[in-house]
Amino acid sequence: MTDASEVWIVVGLGNPGPSYSGHRHNIGYLVNDELAKRMGGSFRAHKTGRADVVEGRLQVPGPRVVLVRPRSYMNEVGGPVKAVATFYKVPAERIIAIHDELDIAFGTLRIKQGGGDNGHNGLKSMRSSLGTGDFFRVRAGIGRPPGRQEVADFVLSNYSTVERKELPFQIDDAADAVESLIAEGLERTQQKFNS
Repeated sequence: MTDASEVWIVVGLGNPGPSYSGHRHNIGYLVNDELAKRMGGSFRAHKTGRADVVEGRLQVPGPRVVLVRPRSYMNEVGGPVKAVATFYKVPAERIIAIHDELDIAFGTLRIKQGGGDNGHNGLKSMRSSLGTGDFFRVRAGIGRPPGRQEVADFVLSNYSTVERKELPFQIDDAADAVESLIAEGLERTQQKFNS
């Protein structure tokens, strides 16, 4: 279905640094770590100096895939994503963003192309820098904050003990969804993963 000569970019959205690593907002980083493992690679600084990347193939034969971890905070990821996309000459239609989604229950996924930002600063920054929102999104549900907890506090807090037991399954499913999107396209992937 996909052209093996094409390059795809998979952006794991999150905040850099160890103090953020277990936060709900960093699900994109966690999924990209899993994809890097599957590719047998590890993140290295990209020539642009604005992101860490892993290059390889998720399936052989299959297109080249560049996993991207921007080195900026969530609200500024668009610049590094644009720099890497320009470097590899990849249009928005071959960019996949993996991110947390408040309006979906924890443990579930939704795959789509385009759409609004729903208050997500990473998506807003990507849309602004790329000049379009027509990239793919692998939306990993984190649910709404309990009680009166502020949304910002919730997304920048660690998963609960119960959630941490389930998290590896969500990470696996999201990584599978990325592979499926690249190999089989949007419709088949939505049929398989949109619960």
